[in-house]
Amino acid sequence: MSKVLIVMSAASTWERTDGSSYPTGYWAEELAAPHETFVQAGYAVDFASPGGVLQPLDQHSADPEVAGADCARYVEHAAKALREFGPLLDLGAVDGGDYVAVVLPGGHGPVVDLHQDPDLGRLLTAADAAGKPIGAVCHGPAGLLSAVDAEGGWLFAGREMAAFTDEEEQLFGTAEGAPWLLASRLRERGAKHSSGPAYAAFTVQDGNLFTGQNPASSAPMAEAVVAALA
Repeated sequence: MSKVLIVMSAASTWERTDGSSYPTGYWAEELAAPHETFVQAGYAVDFASPGGVLQPLDQHSADPEVAGADCARYVEHAAKALREFGPLLDLGAVDGGDYVAVVLPGGHGPVVDLHQDPDLGRLLTAADAAGKPIGAVCHGPAGLLSAVDAEGGWLFAGREMAAFTDEEEQLFGTAEGAPWLLASRLRERGAKHSSGPAYAAFTVQDGNLFTGQNPASSAPMAEAVVAALA
């Protein structure tokens, strides 16, 4: 059975510019919706993170007032998927050749660790060179920033992509005090960032790169990856 790799952050806190720590973790819908989509399409799914650390659930993603009326289903599905998989793989020990696609969900964690993780950078560089689908949603595209060459050039410069917008970060209440804002940073590095209405599903495909703007974009992004694999 062909396998898809979901790479999670290992971060549980996000250090703010005022010195405070903001609790973070995986966003249930962004983990559950892609996992469900891939499994239903007949793929096995592995989970990996830096050091094999399982980050906690972002509690905001379990709050119906924040994450929508269907969030309990996503929370349950994500917890079950992670529990049945067992200990996460250590990202540094992952052989990218074992997977047909690599997917990066969000939560704020990727702006803490994955954006500069060299193991993820090597994995993404190899996947892109092989033309394998690479998916990322919400803050997951921060992980794409890890793919740099020896001179610091960014692999995905010039590519079209979506990501959690500065407007959405402001609406969520986390823009003030953020060390940097994802959409702005992607544009600064050379991405062709585009967006739809705040918190509405919006996805972008550029070749083998599939990105989604926010939690609502998680399933559509995964469905696009499945279509490309087919």
